[in-house]
Amino acid sequence: MAVDAGPGRGVGRVSIDLCRLWALYARMDVLWIGRAGSTAFMWYLADFIVGTSVVISTWLLAERFDGIGGWSKGQVFFLLGYSLIVRGLVECLFGWNVSHISRRIGRGQLDHMLLQPRPLWMIVLTEGFSPLTGSGMVVAGGIVLASAIGPAVSPNWAFFALNLVASVAVVIAFSYAWGSLAFVAPRAAEEINSSTMAMVDQLRGFPLDGLSAPLIVTLLSVLPVGLVAWLPSRALLGLDQSPITPWLTPLLACVLAGIAGWIFNRGLHHYGRTGSTRYLAHGHRR
Repeated sequence: MAVDAGPGRGVGRVSIDLCRLWALYARMDVLWIGRAGSTAFMWYLADFIVGTSVVISTWLLAERFDGIGGWSKGQVFFLLGYSLIVRGLVECLFGWNVSHISRRIGRGQLDHMLLQPRPLWMIVLTEGFSPLTGSGMVVAGGIVLASAIGPAVSPNWAFFALNLVASVAVVIAFSYAWGSLAFVAPRAAEEINSSTMAMVDQLRGFPLDGLSAPLIVTLLSVLPVGLVAWLPSRALLGLDQSPITPWLTPLLACVLAGIAGWIFNRGLHHYGRTGSTRYLAHGHRR
């Protein structure tokens, strides 16, 4: 399906093209997972197990001690549910290695994206759309988050969607910033995004209160796992009453996205001069 989304296109037309592409990839996802009921069941079961296994240790600690630090049990459950939803949305919107961009670069698959008759940003936004195969963790996160809602836990829903989008943007920005190393070292850095995603998964579900100020700054900038769930959850739960707190994660997400975009663009220029070694006689994946 050829899509022209060049500079001369109007915003309305580009939006229509995006919707058409999302619909196309959603249909492909339905056809893939709908091959058999057992396939869909096992896929969702696996996602549920993977999602809950990541947060079960924090869940059990909160249950045993009726909270962690200054967080009540319900607030910790909200944090865990929010973090699972963020991880699930990354899978829904950027599946099929779009979030693990180092694999596509290192394997020479970026050429397949660049040859398509549409801009790279549109491919990144649409090609990984898998609303069914990626939604298992969203369901798990929704169940955990729903279990936290009650009289003692009343989130600021007005900022919920904004912070959720910002948290997803932080994960993708972090992935693309580090994944750009594959432009200069395709073989060594092909799987670097596996490590970055594992790092985010292991640290996103913990309340970071009580850590030293330099460490918190590090976890909000160089290693921005605090922006995935902790900081937005603090804002949504009213643990920090400052009026700017609900806007902090979106603002920092914009900064990180800008830095990641600059790094990726520099890597892309380098790639334009060197190309991929995949199809050369000495290519490591020939």
